[in-house]
Amino acid sequence: MASWLGGLGSGLGQSLGQVGGSLSSLTGQISSFTKDILLEGAEEVGDAATELHVSNSRLREIESINAAQKFENERLKKLCSDLEEKHEASELQIKQLSVEYRNQLQQKEVEISHLKARQNALQEQLQKVQTAAQSAQSGVGVLPPAAASASYVPAVRPSSCFEGDDMDFGDIIWSQQEINRLSNEVSRLESEVDHWKQIALSSKVQRTNDAEQSEICKLQNIVKELKQNLSQEIDEHQHELSVLQDAHRQKLVELSRRHREELREYEERIEELENQLQQDGVSADAMDDSKISQQKKNAQSLERGKVEELQIVKDLEDEIRRLNHKLSSAKEESKILLKEQELAKVEKMQIMQEYENLKSDFSMLQSSVAERDALLKEQEKKLQLKTSLPEDIVRLQQALLEAENELARLSSLKQEGLEKELTSAQHKNVLSVYTEDQNSELSQLRQDLERKESELNESIAERETLIVELEELDKQNQEATQHMITLKEQLSKQHMENDSVVKQLKFDLEFERKKVSELEIEKMETIKELNSQKEKLSQCSCELNDLHLNKQQLQDNIKDFEEQLKKAQECNSHNEKEIEELQQRLKEREEELSVSLSKLTEKHNKESNYACQDLILKEREVEIAKLQNDISENKQLNEDLEKSLSDLRTENGKLIAAVEELKQELSDAISEKNKVYLEKDTVVEALKMEKRQLENELNQTEKRLLEQAHKYKQTIEELSNARSMDTTALQLEHERLVKLNQEKDFKIAELKRSIEQMETDHQETKEMLTTTLGGQKQLTELIKEKEVFIEKFKNQALQVKQELEEYMKVSKKQDVLKHNLEEKDRSLAIMKEENNHLKEEIERLKDQQSRSTPVVEPKTLDIIIELESEVTQLKVIKNSLEEEIEVHKKTIEDQNQTTVQLQQSLQEQRKEIDESRFQCEQMNVTHERLSLEKDEEIKNLQKTIEQIKTQLHKERQIIQTYSSDLFQETKVQTLNGENGNEKHDLSKAEIERLVKGIKEREMEIKLLNEKNVSLSQQIDQLSKDEVGKLTRIIQEKDLEIQALNARVSSAPYRQDVLCLQQQLQAYVMEREQVLAVLSEKTRENSQLKTEYHNIMDIVAAKEAALVRLQGEIQKLSNRSENSSQEMSRETIQNLSRIIREKDIEIDALSQKCQTLLTVLQTSSIGTDNGSGGVNSNQFEELLQERDKLKQQVKKMEEWKQQVITTVQNMQHESAHLQEELQKLQAQISIESDSNSKLQVDYNGLIQSYEQNEKKLKSFSQELAQVQHSIGQLYNTKDLLLSKLDLVTPSVAAASTVSQLSGIQYSAPEVLSDESKLLQNELERLKSKLQEKDSTIRTLQENNQRLSDSVATASEIERKSQEGTESEMRQIKEKHDVLQKSLREKDILIKSKSDQLLSVSENLSNKENENELLKQAVTNLKERNLILEMDIRKLKEENEKIVAKCREKETEFRALQETNMQFSMMLKEKEFESHSMKEKALAFEKLLKEKEQGNTGELNQLLSEVKSMQEKAVTFQQERDQVMVALKQKQMESSALQGEVQHLREKEQRLNQELERLRNHLLEMEDSYTREALAAEDREVKLRKKILILEEKLVSSSTAVENASHQASLQVESLQEQLNLVSKQRDETVLQLTISQDQVKQYALSLANLQMVLEQFQQEEKAMYSAELEKHQNQTAEWKKKAEKLEEKVISLQESLGEANAALDAASRLTEQLDVKEEQIEELKKEGEIRREMLEDVQNKLMDLMNSTEGKVDKVLMRNLFVGHFHTPKNKRPEVLRLMGSILGIKKEELDQLLSEDQRGVTSWVTGWLGGGAGSKSVPSTPLRPTHQNIFNSSFSELFVKFLETESCPSIPPPKLSVHDMKLLGAAGTGKTSSTPSNSQMQDSAASAMSRRPDANPFLARRSAAVPLIMPTSNSGHLLMKPISDALPTFTPLPVSPDASAGAVLKDLLKQ
Repeated sequence: MASWLGGLGSGLGQSLGQVGGSLSSLTGQISSFTKDILLEGAEEVGDAATELHVSNSRLREIESINAAQKFENERLKKLCSDLEEKHEASELQIKQLSVEYRNQLQQKEVEISHLKARQNALQEQLQKVQTAAQSAQSGVGVLPPAAASASYVPAVRPSSCFEGDDMDFGDIIWSQQEINRLSNEVSRLESEVDHWKQIALSSKVQRTNDAEQSEICKLQNIVKELKQNLSQEIDEHQHELSVLQDAHRQKLVELSRRHREELREYEERIEELENQLQQDGVSADAMDDSKISQQKKNAQSLERGKVEELQIVKDLEDEIRRLNHKLSSAKEESKILLKEQELAKVEKMQIMQEYENLKSDFSMLQSSVAERDALLKEQEKKLQLKTSLPEDIVRLQQALLEAENELARLSSLKQEGLEKELTSAQHKNVLSVYTEDQNSELSQLRQDLERKESELNESIAERETLIVELEELDKQNQEATQHMITLKEQLSKQHMENDSVVKQLKFDLEFERKKVSELEIEKMETIKELNSQKEKLSQCSCELNDLHLNKQQLQDNIKDFEEQLKKAQECNSHNEKEIEELQQRLKEREEELSVSLSKLTEKHNKESNYACQDLILKEREVEIAKLQNDISENKQLNEDLEKSLSDLRTENGKLIAAVEELKQELSDAISEKNKVYLEKDTVVEALKMEKRQLENELNQTEKRLLEQAHKYKQTIEELSNARSMDTTALQLEHERLVKLNQEKDFKIAELKRSIEQMETDHQETKEMLTTTLGGQKQLTELIKEKEVFIEKFKNQALQVKQELEEYMKVSKKQDVLKHNLEEKDRSLAIMKEENNHLKEEIERLKDQQSRSTPVVEPKTLDIIIELESEVTQLKVIKNSLEEEIEVHKKTIEDQNQTTVQLQQSLQEQRKEIDESRFQCEQMNVTHERLSLEKDEEIKNLQKTIEQIKTQLHKERQIIQTYSSDLFQETKVQTLNGENGNEKHDLSKAEIERLVKGIKEREMEIKLLNEKNVSLSQQIDQLSKDEVGKLTRIIQEKDLEIQALNARVSSAPYRQDVLCLQQQLQAYVMEREQVLAVLSEKTRENSQLKTEYHNIMDIVAAKEAALVRLQGEIQKLSNRSENSSQEMSRETIQNLSRIIREKDIEIDALSQKCQTLLTVLQTSSIGTDNGSGGVNSNQFEELLQERDKLKQQVKKMEEWKQQVITTVQNMQHESAHLQEELQKLQAQISIESDSNSKLQVDYNGLIQSYEQNEKKLKSFSQELAQVQHSIGQLYNTKDLLLSKLDLVTPSVAAASTVSQLSGIQYSAPEVLSDESKLLQNELERLKSKLQEKDSTIRTLQENNQRLSDSVATASEIERKSQEGTESEMRQIKEKHDVLQKSLREKDILIKSKSDQLLSVSENLSNKENENELLKQAVTNLKERNLILEMDIRKLKEENEKIVAKCREKETEFRALQETNMQFSMMLKEKEFESHSMKEKALAFEKLLKEKEQGNTGELNQLLSEVKSMQEKAVTFQQERDQVMVALKQKQMESSALQGEVQHLREKEQRLNQELERLRNHLLEMEDSYTREALAAEDREVKLRKKILILEEKLVSSSTAVENASHQASLQVESLQEQLNLVSKQRDETVLQLTISQDQVKQYALSLANLQMVLEQFQQEEKAMYSAELEKHQNQTAEWKKKAEKLEEKVISLQESLGEANAALDAASRLTEQLDVKEEQIEELKKEGEIRREMLEDVQNKLMDLMNSTEGKVDKVLMRNLFVGHFHTPKNKRPEVLRLMGSILGIKKEELDQLLSEDQRGVTSWVTGWLGGGAGSKSVPSTPLRPTHQNIFNSSFSELFVKFLETESCPSIPPPKLSVHDMKLLGAAGTGKTSSTPSNSQMQDSAASAMSRRPDANPFLARRSAAVPLIMPTSNSGHLLMKPISDALPTFTPLPVSPDASAGAVLKDLLKQ
């Protein structure tokens, strides 16, 4: 044994070593190929020596790393191969050991069965003795204990199942999509950087000032700092990304591990079931073997006894004749049995057909389940069970249980039929001991029995397999339904997300439209203001009046703009209303959908309840057919749904990507528009400020000019007055000056007061200013910015005119947008109509389905219809969403164009922007084309596959151009990482090298495909040959069986039939083996299917990788070469890894195929030789593997063809891609320069990426919370389920055996490794062997003890039955309560989950709002910081200006003082010159007078002149003093005026600031006025409403007036009527007086009449009272009668109910009577036949009596004589008496002879015998070890015992017939006779178990628990009944227990 195992292990090791060698050679080839490619790459890097050195060094490093990795891989592979070899060897050893142990177990079971048979025989003997003792009183037999059966469930699971590492590809695809989205954002940010760079360049060209250069330097420093910060943050984010990826990988590993564990559990479960089946089969075989051996022993004992009994037969010829009659009747019974056998064969064929159908369905279901498993594992965490689905599952389980019950019933009926046949055959055996003719019939019947038993075992095994398969189907159905629910929930979630995205997009669109309109209006305003300001600047020096005209024009413009603004606001409000209406409609639609869904669920619940009630009443066979149909339909629907779901997933992913791109574009547009808006605002505000400043300056200049003119006039007048002044004038002037001085003093005082007031006012204004400083600071900053912008706007004035025209175009485009909106509304209406149509169609389909398939289970169909309708609705919604997205895309493109045009107006470099826009438009066109293709795909589902193929071809073509070897990629990565400047490496040589690598790959794939094809052909040929052989063999066997049946019908061929039946048995065994092989092959086929699904998953992952590659290659045109190369490298690495895995898998499969072929050849050689030593299990495994490989090869061929087509397409399109590559390289060379600049600004714009990262983190936290909550919910649910499971096993134990077995299946614990399982199995088998040995010992001990307590056991059974029934009821009630609680908990869980979802959504929304607010806060903080910096600068400048002003004021004062001194000097000089002139005139006059000679007068004149001169001098002195004082006053006044002017300037500044504030307030008021206008509009509307109401009031008032008029008319008419009435009243008064008189007269007459009447009334009262009493008496009598009648009615109703019950009972009794009558008729016929036979026998007996009187049988005498000497001396007189009685000697004579001396007799006897009698021996029964010695017992006792052993049959007593079972069932339970209660059957089985604890669990299966005792109130077992009812009667021998054996013999002889 060990040597054989060692040889097998070495052989396996060699084969596995070959496998490892081939794998290593393959890896070596791949490595050599990659090295060649690397060497080529090294040669073709470039011309430059430096590049070559770098590349060579890198290549060496990479090769060294690669070699190390390869070495590690080879080492690991070797380790794996060694471990696999060890594993297989250990498996083989364990299997061999288990086979040996199983054989030993079978032997032990055979021994147990022998011992049991002996025990049964002994028990039957004891029972017969007891029945003989009790036959005088009751004739009741003792029941033998039924062999209890218990289904044994081994905890073994299969180890051969393939474990596919089912990765979570959905998560990988999602992460890749996230990466793609982020890369798109990066490209967008780069484009933005380009744009802002260009703006910066243009601004640099314009800015020439030194201040701007300093600002630029500062900004550059800030940019550098930001870059450094960004690089640090990028590093951090990369680290975080790596951490996240690691976490994701760990998650994937955990998921795959869980999946593998579940797979192992399922495999172990399957192995358990298979082992159970095998053990059941083995136990059945053991039973058969034991029975055959028993029968053989019986036959041998009968043959021995035959020789002895031939002598006794001569004495008992009367018995022989009776037996002959019985034999003839037995022949007839055998014919009947043959017919029944044929019928059983037909039934068996039908069952086989049903089994095959079920098998095919099961295999189909397994495939569907395997497909679903992958999807289920992805979404295990998101499961939320609905209540309707468990109900469906429960219903299906009920149906399965009913089907199992039906199968059990059929098998029990079969068993009963077979047992009948067995009993008849056993009777025959007993009867046909005596004749040689009956031996042939006996053997034939034995063979029939064996065949029937084998067929029964087959049917039982098949039924058990079916039960197991049905249970597995249940589980799979549950899993499938759960999966459908999760998919449904996912779709609903995706739908909600899409809705939210669409709403956001709509909101963004509206916001952008508003901003565009505002920007346009503001731009128009700025243009007009610029024009007006230019005119003002040109004309301010010439004309001030033009300013007023410009002001008027500006006011008109403002009014126009306000009107335009109002219009735009109205449009916006209208759009908002429309959008709100649309949202409301959408909500209504959703509500309607939810309502309809709830109604549907309610309907389904109602229908399911009705369906459950109907299903219980229907027949089981119809239900099985229905279930099969339902399963097939479910499969198809599930497949369709899975396809549609996969399509929807892909489409959803694409839609989400598109939506994200749209979001990015929208955010870009919004940001750009915000910037433009801010710029416009600043420009407008700056222009306004400039305008105000200019106006203020003009006013100041005008005032100054007026003041200066006034001053000059005054000085001119003063000078003129001074010159022309006389002395009188001087006096007047002096007086005037004094007055002026006083006035000035007064004025100074007043001015001081005003100054004080001004100071107080100034302080107040200062306080006011401090409050309004926050606003003023911003305005001052804006002013500075505006000053810069004004210079720009002067240059851009011409461009603005051009842009005005463009804006007109934009307005036209807005009109187009409005039209689009209207079209959207129409499409919405159309969609609603389509939705209604779809609803109608769904209802119509439901009606059709309800009409066409009312029998089919409505629940599953309704669920499927619901899902289909939901899928269609989702598709429609998806279409509408895509249309909306397209419309949004168009609008966004239009707005992008407008923004681009705005940027063009502001920038000088228009060409670069045009190029970028062209590229963007191309991208948009491609996106639109893709979306259109998707729409076509959804509309035409048939074209989907072709389109997907084309997409795959495109993606693979793109891969071809960039897919070089992995190591080439790593080299490029390192080069790019170290050398940032070397960015144009891809050359033509590299592309050619890539193409060569791809071609080599294609060649390898083709070779592998050819190998695969050849292998598949070989397998197909082998399978076809083998299947053909098998079918031929089966056909031949069927033909032979038919021929044998034909022969069996004819009598002379019975001996031939025996040998033919033996052959048939052999063929049946062969067929069983073949079926087992086929079943194993189907199992392996399912395993291969799982492998294929894993491969398909890998292919799907490849496709996803291709999709990613396509996205990355499209980005190549926009992005830098570096990032794109990294992405392509990752994807190519994935692809190459997948290809290598495929190659390894293909090699492994090919080697597996070769090993299979060799095993098949060896097995076929073994079968041809006829050795029959091949193990059936191995053969089955091989066949299953062959079938699986066939299917796998077919699938691989299909996949191969697809791959070939894709490769061809890739080759065709590679040329185009090369051209495109060249173009791209040219573009890259152009863009490489700009790329270096871009990288500087790139780092500054990754903040959006960081925000996304933060959002991701928050979402992940939320997800963790949600998952935690879901886990808690699941825990609660598991607790509830465990509670339920605790309740259900007790119910199941009482209700059905199948449920017991089901619970037992779920019990065993799961082990991790296969080797452990096998070792455990070995240990278990050893323990079983020990148990068997112990059971053998116990049975041997129990054979000595025989049980007498059967009657008490039956009573105990009844009591236990009642107890179990009560327990059953309690358990059922508990179960119902728990189910209700479970449902309530499920509802609670659902509600909680809904709340959770809503809360999570609210949380996410709030977090988004918080993030937005945080961003706004950060922006405001930054602005505040900038403003504070500007304020500090402004303060410093203000302080400098104030210091300069003070210095200038001091200088001005000094100059004024000097000016005053000079003016004083001038006036003195003028006064002296004037006095000199006067003196000269006086001298001239004196001279003239002298000449005249008037000397006296001269003297007088001289004196006068002197006096005058003196006065003049005094006057001059006074005047000088006054002038000095005046000058001082003037100085003071000028100083005061300076101060006043300074204050006025301050006032002006404050006024300017106040005006600014007022303007701000006015603007605010304008906004408020707009709102007021809106309110006025509302008021107008309300007034209109009031007018309408007033009109209504007017109308109502007119109506009231009309009514009042009519009422007045009526009043008048009524007054007229009143007058008439008053007249009538007067007339009536007159009549009254007359009538009163009459009344008085009448009163007198009345009084008289009353007197008379009273007398009459008294008489009448007496009459009435008498009549009333009579009537009351009559009514009382009637009431009594009515009560009696009611009582009678009640009693009649009760009697009616009893009569109905009696009628039902009578109907049952009539049925039973009919059956009994039939039985009576049959028995009468049999009785007549028996009477005839009796008469014949009596006649023959009479003849024999006549002929044999006086004759003695020599043999008998010899036996008696010899027996005399063998007996002890004490008992020899009894023998002599017996001999005397036989010889006919009287008792008296015998007594006399015996009373004489015995010596004489003995001497005479010895003398007579002559000593020769001792030679002959008495033949006796074979001695048993438990018997006493023969010599210790008397001869008569031995003789009686011999007769008893020969008369009692060794076969167990016959079981009940069908009719008896029906009667018993009806009597016991009161149920319908057609369905026997399962509970009774189980209770009996349980009682049998309790009575027989030592029963072998391997002997009987679950189905074998058919009771021999039906627990009834009336009658028990068949043996308990009177003998005449069921069995042919024999005259009983009444033997008392005290009587001796001799008395028994005497009674026998007397008879």
